Amino acid sequence: MKDFSDKKVELLVYQEAKMGNLESGDTYYVSKNEDFMICAIADGLGNGPVAKESADIIPKILEQYPEESLDELLLRSNELMVQKRGAAVALVKIDYKAQTISYSCVGNIKFYMYQRSTGKMIYPLPVMGYLSGRKQKINTQTYACAKEDLFLLHSDGVSMKSPKATIKESCNAKCLYESVYKEIEHGDDATFIVGSLL
Repeated sequence: MKDFSDKKVELLVYQEAKMGNLESGDTYYVSKNEDFMICAIADGLGNGPVAKESADIIPKILEQYPEESLDELLLRSNELMVQKRGAAVALVKIDYKAQTISYSCVGNIKFYMYQRSTGKMIYPLPVMGYLSGRKQKINTQTYACAKEDLFLLHSDGVSMKSPKATIKESCNAKCLYESVYKEIEHGDDATFIVGSLL
């Protein structure tokens, strides 16, 4: 478990590599400042070093252009995927002042958010495909986000029977992390990020 929590957000990350590989083909990224928190998962196609090469483009772009919109960040990343294997990529940004959470994704990285105050579960459908250098349709979605709302972002190596029920039954991000960890089948590239506004 990697813990990126602070006074504003509880944020926990888990990652493992496919059995037999030294490195995961998934990459994650977390960055925070006074105004916002941004996190990402990139799942390079295939596994091992070639997959990691594509996935590692995402942290470099996010570090270089922290103030850009999620759409702009994904389009910049896409441009650098030419002649590479490609990657499924999802970005999540919490704006502390506006109290919103935004999600944008190309590929099969899943995002769930449970608005505890309303009991509403949000599960936006990701854009099919992957970043490959070809023209992409990008669709950032933004939702209200309040204290104690929970979110889960995970790569396709994390398979869960009922993610929505798991989130609803979790009292906080740590509890959700432990539930997801117990449920997944280990042995594949797998990355998940759980978070909650404090």
